[in-house]
Amino acid sequence: MSGVPEEPAADPDRVFALQEEIDQLKEAVASHAVVDQAIGMVVALGRVTPDEGWAVLKVVSQHTNIKLRNVADLILIWGRTGDIPEEIRVELEEALDQYGPTQIPGAPPE
Repeated sequence: MSGVPEEPAADPDRVFALQEEIDQLKEAVASHAVVDQAIGMVVALGRVTPDEGWAVLKVVSQHTNIKLRNVADLILIWGRTGDIPEEIRVELEEALDQYGPTQIPGAPPE
């Protein structure tokens, strides 16, 4: 007999809980990537800083009552297809008017 205690059999409830946690973490990572890509589009097209791009997404999400991740998805689709729901377009334009455009370094003043 060894001095190492035997490991208890895997508790099915614990395994299930851990699998759920893993699935949630995977979704969070994927969601984060989508939001980051949408911020990048807003930064490039709206000539705003990354922090302002994040604020723009939040404003659009709040004013449309659409989850931020879904707003980000719609912005990425817009980048690929040129199609964006009117409600999102209007709010995006208004938010960009509020936060930008940021002056591009080296560009002549507007």
